[in-house]
Amino acid sequence: MRGAPASPSANLFRLLGFGATGLAQALSMASPVGGKPLWWLQLLSLGAFVWLLDGLRAQGAGWRRAGLHGWLFSTAWLTGSFWWLFISMHTYGGLPAPLAAIAVLALAAALGLYYAVAAAWFVVRGPQGRVTGALVFAALWTLAELVRGSWFTGFPWGAGGYAHVEGPLAALAPWVGVYGIGAAAALVVALVVLHRPPRVAELVQGLVLIALVFAAPQLVAPLRSDVQGIKGSAGNLQLALLQGNIPQDEKFIPGGGIETALRWYGEQLRDAKASLVVTPETALPLLPQQLPAGYLEMIEARYSQGTQAAIVGLPMGGQGTYSNAVLGFQPGAARPYVYSKHHLVPFGEFIPPGFRWFIQMMNIPLGDFARGGLAQAPFVWQGQRIAPNICYEDLFGDEIGANFTDEATAPTILLNVSNIAWFGDTVAIDEHLSISRMRALEFARPMVRSTNTGATVVIDADGRVTHELPRLTRGVLEASVEGRRGLTPYARWVAPFGLWPLWLLAMAIVAAAFVLRRRRRD
Repeated sequence: MRGAPASPSANLFRLLGFGATGLAQALSMASPVGGKPLWWLQLLSLGAFVWLLDGLRAQGAGWRRAGLHGWLFSTAWLTGSFWWLFISMHTYGGLPAPLAAIAVLALAAALGLYYAVAAAWFVVRGPQGRVTGALVFAALWTLAELVRGSWFTGFPWGAGGYAHVEGPLAALAPWVGVYGIGAAAALVVALVVLHRPPRVAELVQGLVLIALVFAAPQLVAPLRSDVQGIKGSAGNLQLALLQGNIPQDEKFIPGGGIETALRWYGEQLRDAKASLVVTPETALPLLPQQLPAGYLEMIEARYSQGTQAAIVGLPMGGQGTYSNAVLGFQPGAARPYVYSKHHLVPFGEFIPPGFRWFIQMMNIPLGDFARGGLAQAPFVWQGQRIAPNICYEDLFGDEIGANFTDEATAPTILLNVSNIAWFGDTVAIDEHLSISRMRALEFARPMVRSTNTGATVVIDADGRVTHELPRLTRGVLEASVEGRRGLTPYARWVAPFGLWPLWLLAMAIVAAAFVLRRRRRD
């Protein structure tokens, strides 16, 4: 039944409520104070979103109105999650500020359409039952997250599950991954807030659900070693993680950032004492043939004997074919190890069809790159199998999972090399750190990170940061990391099937609800 039409002032407050709720969702990814994820704020903001949608449903809102409100929430959320793209386009890319702001807003608005469709479907076609309604909302929310993370190369930055890298739902990461955590959060809040005004029994049920969420880590923790299939330690490795802190506006300037990078990284690679020395992404900002004569050969000779190895980030290629890569040097190797970035950044490493005019308006070096393979061989050193990923590749857990098809060859350590200097001293650093921590939780593997400006850290297999360099400083992080063996449940199913189990489960729930609705009408 349709409720009484709302007044203009009520409609305005509702629109403001959806926008404010979306901004709160963005803040939950990284607190403005300290940069920590706020899992409780993600639950509160998502619960408020469901509550507002339920109000639209009570008023009998149609597709257009419901979709508009869902789109407003998601656009505010996503803009607040990656507003710092403005810095890369304007400050370092030279794009006029109005155009850079419009570009960020347009990206958020386009990605927000997925959530607009989910919200409209829930309001107009969602079942009225509390449990069935909650299941359908969680399924629709998950589908929107999965679509954003996969269509048009995918950009799942700020997915709701990342707010839970700390908190009760983090215990689910080795089982269902970040999207499963997001689905669980959506299900919990929908079960709590749907159906208004709530009866006493429903309030009690909601409180019980919240209590179970808080109790989840204690319930799951005793099962961790046995059920996850974690076999224990693969030994320790001594690391030296380099953080050059080369300003982005100087990084590709001859005689400026280039000279500084070559000198400082060359000195650190020469003098390091650790078993494995790692530089950030494109630490050497020149192609091998553009480096000073003998520079790369000196590094290779330095690590051709002894008990040390090095992983160095630099662009590779020539004659129009380039790749964002790392080279690995170790004693006894016939040739350097090579990992080439697989998941490229649109507009930074490749130009989508029809957008070359947009790239030509910016001053960003290096254009179309070649794509590396999906499951490339790890760098094997001192009993460890180290799986590199570059820049935001650690955002795609299913692609990292492709390395875990065989327990005997699965990585023991994950390595991310990045350059977040493109985005200044912003929450982008904090958000990326949470992404890496989530990968560590999903696969029960340490994740070590060597970055240009931060966060250069060691993350253990439980997702905890154990060692960290101060951000925006030049320095070397020396630390020991413990490699791990075995496969988590998440690794076991995501390696052969990718994210398809979540896709199929969510689609099955929505389809079943649709069929039941049709049968009841008939």
